[in-house]
Amino acid sequence: MQHIGFVGASGLMGHGMAKNLLAKGFAVSLTVHHNREGVADLITAGAKLVANASALAACDAVILCVTGSPQVEACLTGPNGVLSNARVGLLVIDTSTSEPESTNRLFAQCAAQGVTLVDAPLARSAAEAEAGKLNTMVGATPDMFERVKPVLQAYCENIFHVGGPGAGHVVKLLNNFVAQAICTATAEAFAVGAKAGIDVKHLVDVVSAGGVNSGLFQAMAKTIAGDFTGLKFELDNARKDLRYYGHLAEMVNVPALVGQAVHQSLVTASNLGHGASYVPALVTAQEQLTGAKITRPV
Repeated sequence: MQHIGFVGASGLMGHGMAKNLLAKGFAVSLTVHHNREGVADLITAGAKLVANASALAACDAVILCVTGSPQVEACLTGPNGVLSNARVGLLVIDTSTSEPESTNRLFAQCAAQGVTLVDAPLARSAAEAEAGKLNTMVGATPDMFERVKPVLQAYCENIFHVGGPGAGHVVKLLNNFVAQAICTATAEAFAVGAKAGIDVKHLVDVVSAGGVNSGLFQAMAKTIAGDFTGLKFELDNARKDLRYYGHLAEMVNVPALVGQAVHQSLVTASNLGHGASYVPALVTAQEQLTGAKITRPV
């Protein structure tokens, strides 16, 4: 596979992925609905701009890096979607955080047209995307995993084959649930500590020296000094991912008590006006809700 189509190259993650595909010698065609300025450097580097997703069906593979299942479904099955012009043998790689139930339906729909859908959602941040050092968890048959691996290696440092079709999106939702539970718990602990009269910097010192420490905790701890950029992931995207996680838990009949609490924390923060902010804004939401003084800019 040498010619890669790309939907979502103007996004925080997609830009770095497309940049690295070009740098590794792949031909790249892309479609952009808005923010063409965000892909200007990719065009200069040799990427070709096409009118819509349908035009990408002439490529060897098409990568989708969009928000979630509604956008993926539109990219594939919409009037100008990939499947409207797909040829037998086309490979579609969904790197979005999507609902497994939707992925399974789309996999069958693609297969009926001789197209293979592989779910390969991402972990890490936009900085790692630019550096070509993302993580990905791949749901695919063993032979399809080997086929798609050279493409993934262009922008990933760690590639995990986690099971058959749909398994990638299951693992991604589990990963994001654990991540957001850490972030939500940290923001709540800061609020309780501040209201109890302690300097939460002491909590950070204790956690940093023990087994509870993590990169996510440290990203949240930066908010104490007024830095909310330690985790560059939009809060409303996290809210969407936890909603998907709740749907998954419901489908397999597992109580999701913690998952629902985390989701409602994100819903609350979004309703307080922080949906377009990064996830560390959970700390600001706690300040609004409780009157706690957590952030003390230096």
